[in-house]
Amino acid sequence: MSATAASAQEETFKKVQNILISQAQPAIRTQYDELEKRFEVRIDFVPFVTIEGLTEKEYRKNRVYPNDYTAIVFTSKNAVDHFFRLCGELRIKMSEETKYFCSTEAIANYLQKFIMFRKRKVFNGTKSIPELKSYILRNKEEKFFLPCSDQGNPEVTKFFRDLKVPIQEAVMYRSINNDLTDLKDIKYDIIAFFSSLEIKSMFEQFPDFKQEDRRICVFGASASKAVTERGMTVSIQAGTPEAPSIAVALENYLKVSNKK
Repeated sequence: MSATAASAQEETFKKVQNILISQAQPAIRTQYDELEKRFEVRIDFVPFVTIEGLTEKEYRKNRVYPNDYTAIVFTSKNAVDHFFRLCGELRIKMSEETKYFCSTEAIANYLQKFIMFRKRKVFNGTKSIPELKSYILRNKEEKFFLPCSDQGNPEVTKFFRDLKVPIQEAVMYRSINNDLTDLKDIKYDIIAFFSSLEIKSMFEQFPDFKQEDRRICVFGASASKAVTERGMTVSIQAGTPEAPSIAVALENYLKVSNKK
């Protein structure tokens, strides 16, 4: 390796002292505790957004009912939670023949909290819904339904539109920015984002934010796209076979940066 290349790698994997996770601290944070001890770093949890479900009364105004559809498309665990919550509040029981299309295996597995897999048909990608193109085209006669936040899901709706397969978008929850004032003068070596909503929240409150030498860690294609659209660079990518979670992605990076 040349001296220039070695210098660039050293800068890319500069030693990490502190990490900010843009979500609430998990009830069980064993993986993160182990990272702190093993790599001698501090990990802070600050939720950038709060997800709030629409009430039954609010949702009824849509006049769009899930049981009128035969295929449900899920791109997040929040969508799964609020879909089944509202179905319960609306006293809607989904048919056992309903098909479910999930952007990741983790979301497909999460469905087991709500349905019996042996009685349902579930399809999943590794990172995104477009990976399911062949399955969707094979089932294009189904009536597709997309639970989403108040931000909508333009990537998925465009994908279906390009396939000429109709899909009904339905807002079931909304995102609310949390006050991040306390973070204004605090610098972290790594900031980890789980969704594009968290990146949006940060820039709405700190429009002049500059990445500088911070490393950005993201989960999934949507968050990665939001980072690059803001002129920043993704240093650590999670939601891949090599790094299926933020914790694993951080561990892989810290093995090099902190040489443990």
